[in-house]
Amino acid sequence: MHSGTEQGRLALHLQAILGMDGYISLCGDLGGTRLYVPYSFSDEHAVVGAVGRDLADKLSRAMAPATIRVPLARRERALYWRAKGLSDAAVARKLGMTENGIGKLFAREQALPERPGSASRDRQMSLF
Repeated sequence: MHSGTEQGRLALHLQAILGMDGYISLCGDLGGTRLYVPYSFSDEHAVVGAVGRDLADKLSRAMAPATIRVPLARRERALYWRAKGLSDAAVARKLGMTENGIGKLFAREQALPERPGSASRDRQMSLF
């Protein structure tokens, strides 16, 4: 069983290897599963489908042979998709969560960035 600290280190290690885009793709496609990292992935392997051949090879060079538990990374994925401008509803669908759950997740963030292209709360006019 992995502790939360070990999972946190794994997440940071995967982000360093794959970059944030690759990490988000890996967690989105394979999050919550055990994954054996071989010395070489076949072209049909789910990791190649998730992150592409170059990043799959990079992951193999950095971690093979190992078995890891791919993080769900819901918080990171939610923040990533919000930064890309997705609505709370769209983020909820991507993560298999409710809009209420996404709202609660974002409410816990101290310095939540505004979505690109959205009006700042301070600049919005009141209707009342």
